Amino acid sequence: MTQARSSAGGGTLYLVATPIGNLEDITRRALRVLSEVDRVAAEDTRHTRRLLEHYGIAVPVESLFEHNERARVPGLIRRLQAGERLAVVTDAGSPAVADPGYPLVRAAIEAGIRVESVPGPSAPIAALQVSGFATDAFTFVGFLPVKPGARRRRLEELCERRETIVAFESPHRIARCLADLEAVWGERPIALARELTKAFEEVLRGSAREVRESLTDEKRRGEMVLVLSGWTRKDRAQRMDGAGSEAMPRRSERTGDGT
Repeated sequence: MTQARSSAGGGTLYLVATPIGNLEDITRRALRVLSEVDRVAAEDTRHTRRLLEHYGIAVPVESLFEHNERARVPGLIRRLQAGERLAVVTDAGSPAVADPGYPLVRAAIEAGIRVESVPGPSAPIAALQVSGFATDAFTFVGFLPVKPGARRRRLEELCERRETIVAFESPHRIARCLADLEAVWGERPIALARELTKAFEEVLRGSAREVRESLTDEKRRGEMVLVLSGWTRKDRAQRMDGAGSEAMPRRSERTGDGT
């Protein structure tokens, strides 16, 4: 059944989640919506066309990615106001979540256009589920900063958060990131999920040092999600003990005369 048009008489913007690896991980609703919309705005048109062809869906596809998104938004809004139905997809997972889509969503809402989520696969949720860490509260922080100094500061900001932290990281930065984590997180456990839902899916668990040491060149490939355990009372006690032993000078150092 075709979705109703928005009450304002315009079209509808659909945010459609697509597989993060395994092509079977797509909902029946997502396939129906993709087959019924007037066009699809995709992060990578070639990637999306392969997905659509796999399921026998023929629909116009145009690009919507980080560097052209803001320029494309006004034209897409005009199409939606004219009554078109538009689906937004990214290369994997949910649009507008650390991926293109957010500026278009904001503009559509401001224009009174109906916006619908067509939920499905999510790399942060999949990684959280298999991490073994607490799932009752977590924070997704997207990609960690690229520059080493900014990345270290961000990790220090997150270090004493009690909830589980989920972050993206790229394969060519993962070794340096794990080294920063080792310095900031110490022996606290982390999990690194790579190639989720794909043939070589793997979850590396342990301290940042242990994960870094097990990360061979072969394993430094594919999509990666970091899951970092939350701050506990034990961690607080260990940090206070460590800070105390470093900050408290010996008696001779305090007095300068050994007395």
